[in-house]
Amino acid sequence: MNIEHLRLFVRLTATRNISVAGQELGLSPAVASTHISKLEQSLGVRLVHRTTRKVSMTEEGKAFLPHAEEVLSSVEAARAAVGGGSAIPTGTLRVAAPASFGRMHLMPALKTFLIDYPELAVDFRFSDTIVDLVEGGFDIAIRNAELEDSTLIARKLAPDTRRVYASPDYLAKHGEPSTPEDLLKHECINLMGLESWVFETPTGKQTIKTKGTLRTDNGEVVRDACANGLGIAFSSTWCAYQHVKRGELVPILRDFPLVSGTAIWAVYPTSRLLAPKVRAFIDYFAAHFGSTPYWDKQ
Repeated sequence: MNIEHLRLFVRLTATRNISVAGQELGLSPAVASTHISKLEQSLGVRLVHRTTRKVSMTEEGKAFLPHAEEVLSSVEAARAAVGGGSAIPTGTLRVAAPASFGRMHLMPALKTFLIDYPELAVDFRFSDTIVDLVEGGFDIAIRNAELEDSTLIARKLAPDTRRVYASPDYLAKHGEPSTPEDLLKHECINLMGLESWVFETPTGKQTIKTKGTLRTDNGEVVRDACANGLGIAFSSTWCAYQHVKRGELVPILRDFPLVSGTAIWAVYPTSRLLAPKVRAFIDYFAAHFGSTPYWDKQ
């Protein structure tokens, strides 16, 4: 059984595209297709269904995948034990990320990343929709929600601290709430589906059902409306920190922190055959953000 055929098959299951998988390994579409056919012939089963648009695994392919990954992982471990192998990230890295976070915190750091890894190209998809990594052919996704899919591996890149804010203009006109209950007397701006704010108090968790005339599905709109004096809102510190620096937003209710289990995660389909390009991306941004990211250093 040819190791390169196995390597191509594993990448094909991630990208769902023979041309893309072949390109990552320096193969033309025709050669990549031939390699998969030879692997299927050697096993005597069909591993993938091929159409003009995408590739999907057969039941035999799904059953074969973990064994192929295990063989490749063992080979890489053996080569590493004697100093062999190449860990240089190459090819195209396909990344899905939330639009606001990607624009504000991934793109500004990308130049240095690409300088460090000149043989690597990056395809970004910025969207607040949770994508299917395998179906979409993504190598990695950045998420700031709890991980529900147990088939994915997650590594925390940074905390996602959330605070309650108001503009100086709003506070001058309406006063500053001193307790969570005071929010019931104020105009609050909400993200759709997150109208109930949970606070840590000396007597335990307290949930406040906030209300207001503005709701939206976009965090940046909530932040900007708050900065424009339309009401009180909560926001992630990574989203609001620049407005705080400029004095456009003021953190309030600091003695009553919001209860939130969110963080910035890097997720990927498997850890048994982590491609060098994926590891490089995760390590780079984990170091770039650090244990206390720059947006929380104020």
